[in-house]
Amino acid sequence: MTDTAGGPLRIKRVYEKADADDGFRVLVDRLWPRGLTQEAAALDLWLKDVAPSPDLRRWWGHDAERMGEFADRYRHELDGSPAVETLREAISSHPTVTLLYAARDPEVNHARILRDWLDGTRQPP
Repeated sequence: MTDTAGGPLRIKRVYEKADADDGFRVLVDRLWPRGLTQEAAALDLWLKDVAPSPDLRRWWGHDAERMGEFADRYRHELDGSPAVETLREAISSHPTVTLLYAARDPEVNHARILRDWLDGTRQPP
């Protein structure tokens, strides 16, 4: 959990059960998670365009050895993304926001990079 202006910003695997502590739930994957119904996902927002581009995602392939370079490339994409403003509005409008991702590895996924990037680019209250 990370405290940010607008409240805590969390990350969680979308396949984990939704709970009240999640607050506003935002799926930050470009592709819909396999085998998951909309009801089970319990989303408030699906923000596909904040996810890595298809080319970047394919290049990376969730390879832990490429994580550093992937993070640099992804942050560069985020710098020019209009979808980031939509996400920032959601964060500032809700006491808690949980960024949801489908990747199996809780350490090697883009949601961690996104959360840390948002924390680093947000202004304190």
